[in-house]
Amino acid sequence: MSSDLHSRPTAADARDSAGPQPSRGAPGASHVRWHILLLLGVIAGLTFLDRLNLSIAGKHIQDEFAFSTETMGWILSAFVLGYALFQVPGGWLGDRLGPRGVLTTAILFWSAMTAATALAPRLPMVQWLGVAWSFAVVRFLVGVGEGVVFPNISRMTAFWMSARERGIASSLWLVGVGAAGMVTPLLVARTSERWGWRASFHLCAAIGLVIALVWRLYATDHPEDHPRVSPAELEAIHAGRTGPGRGTIAAPTPWRKMFSNLSVWGLVLSYFFIAYPAYVFYTWFFIYLVRVRGLSVAQGSLWASAPFIAIALLAPIGGWVSDHAVARLGKRRGRQVAVTFGATASALLMWVGGHAANNTAAILLLAGAAGFNLFAVATWWAASNDLTRQHAGALSGMMNMVGNFGGWLCPIVTGYIAARLGWAQALDFAAVVTVSSGVFWMLIDAGQDLDAFG
Repeated sequence: MSSDLHSRPTAADARDSAGPQPSRGAPGASHVRWHILLLLGVIAGLTFLDRLNLSIAGKHIQDEFAFSTETMGWILSAFVLGYALFQVPGGWLGDRLGPRGVLTTAILFWSAMTAATALAPRLPMVQWLGVAWSFAVVRFLVGVGEGVVFPNISRMTAFWMSARERGIASSLWLVGVGAAGMVTPLLVARTSERWGWRASFHLCAAIGLVIALVWRLYATDHPEDHPRVSPAELEAIHAGRTGPGRGTIAAPTPWRKMFSNLSVWGLVLSYFFIAYPAYVFYTWFFIYLVRVRGLSVAQGSLWASAPFIAIALLAPIGGWVSDHAVARLGKRRGRQVAVTFGATASALLMWVGGHAANNTAAILLLAGAAGFNLFAVATWWAASNDLTRQHAGALSGMMNMVGNFGGWLCPIVTGYIAARLGWAQALDFAAVVTVSSGVFWMLIDAGQDLDAFG
């Protein structure tokens, strides 16, 4: 990267409305980066609240509108298509404009679309498209809004956390995913049972509005811009970095360099194979428990939280293992060890759980599969920051876009296999896909630094 790019004014330099000019007079080390990370975890959790709500309310919607399993699979996948398509644009916007404003706008937009889900059967497009397509279009737009989130979380992580904290930081905001997954089945199922499924979408939208406000008032794009960040914390954040202390938001994205790099291709393609099985839990799991395992709605809402409890427990362990493996083995081998262990464990548990006759054993095994999936996923996000800090939003957007095309296929393919061959075979297929993710990690050298080359 030529030095003239770093001399350009950035969006953060303009001090859009990020708050008062920072004061560095306070003694001692502050901990603002961990507060930012907490908020990023809350936003990540919100994305899963609004991603999972349809799969939980889906039983009531299926019953009311007589949707088949395959039709429901297409409706569930509509979200993921919008989500996948807007990963790269979302990451590019964050790199150009700054993640604070992009995330605020995105939360407000998809919260409005979440509220619109309750109105989907009565929207004007129903008379031309039908009810199922109306649901699909609205869910596609929810996905569009959420599509910008994780690339911009990655961008914030790259600039707010030190190089040695990236693995654990990437896993800690994934805890928000697990926490939301624990709460969502109970919240949506109980709200739907008491006030109807439409009320659950209005509630989710209201939660989004509150989170958008808190984020807008507290966050800044860069730690240098935050009035509560002390000099000691800035020094800790910049420890171990070889590039400039402050990244340039306005620098053009080096697409040609990215597309010609083997590690980038390995990162992007491997994420397709780890994202597919995750969507078994994000889309079908509650319906699987009720329709296939024979649980009541109340039991299903309780047990559907199990995979996300496992995620909340195992994702941070995965980040910790990844960082410690890097410290001992270097970035290339260390990141590979964490991915290989997590993906292999997830695949084995998925396969055994899908064939278990006992419901409790099956649920616990499948929950473990979800947990080890996110154990591995934390390393993908850390590796995207290892490869480039300046363009972390664009790279992670590419990665998450391709990964979520796998997520888009999952509800469709899972429903198709389950309807024709059975649910055990659908889960077997997901296990095979999980193992495949490790193959492409042979291409990745997380020790490369794309920012270091012109």
